[in-house]
Amino acid sequence: MRRLAAALTAALALGVGLTACGESDPAPGTATGETREITHAMGTTKVPAEPKRVVVLDTDKIDTALSLGVTPVGAAVAGQAKSWPTYFGADKLAGIKEVGVLTEPDLEAITALKPDLILGSKFRQEKFYDELSAIAPTVFTEKVGITWKENFLLDGKALGKEQQAKDLLAQYEARAKEFGGKLGDAANRKVSIVRFMPTEIRLYGPDSFSGIVVGDTGLGRPERQLLASKEDKRMDRVSPERIGEADGDVIFVTAYGEKAAAEQAKVTGGTLWKNLPAVKAGKAHVVSDEIWMTGIGVGAANKILDDLEKYLSA
Repeated sequence: MRRLAAALTAALALGVGLTACGESDPAPGTATGETREITHAMGTTKVPAEPKRVVVLDTDKIDTALSLGVTPVGAAVAGQAKSWPTYFGADKLAGIKEVGVLTEPDLEAITALKPDLILGSKFRQEKFYDELSAIAPTVFTEKVGITWKENFLLDGKALGKEQQAKDLLAQYEARAKEFGGKLGDAANRKVSIVRFMPTEIRLYGPDSFSGIVVGDTGLGRPERQLLASKEDKRMDRVSPERIGEADGDVIFVTAYGEKAAAEQAKVTGGTLWKNLPAVKAGKAHVVSDEIWMTGIGVGAANKILDDLEKYLSA
């Protein structure tokens, strides 16, 4: 009887031990199945603590992901720009699958990639949000460009890289301020930003991505590009006949796609452009559109600082 009681006690203890293990040990996959709640432009979403298969649907998202050491499994492309940010190097882009364009994401291609997180923009993809959310947890930022720093921090949080994002942004801002300080007369140097589009010419204001970066250095802007009388201070349009309004102490010029580049060549080959004081002084510089315009992230921002140092430090 004593032996039987001992056996029953041992079996009971073993059963309790197994039950306890079953309650405390994570089920298969839950080690990576922990989630965090992210509040964003479309509400609140539970996302993986450490997402492994990320799809990004705007150009700032790919800059953010790569800057934070995350290589997306899929990314949308800008309509006229047929590639992803080449300033990160081809090796960083290898293996990323195309999932449509910014305004028309390819839902089938996204589904096939089995993402565990989708990053997008309410400004561009609001009508696709429900369908995207059915595929994977989806986080949207509200606007594009003007809120690029806030977007960077939100996306960094969604990627599980919140502190790294804060550090990178702080490093960029310190670098911009230091560069402007070294110039001495930064505020008196008026930087003009001109972008050729397929059907129009734009002058970029203080609330555009590149305008914000230039502003972070303390550099000045031509009065025409302060857009003081306009509610939207991101950009304004100008005709080829009024290209004189693009003048500044230094001009940075980009073109969005091949058709825009052809228009750029036509206008900048004309007399009105060639007679601009900055052009005559050799202070008009063609720079990368994907850096100055579509990058919209801390990686691109640092590349803009590279250009400013290259052309203004001399």
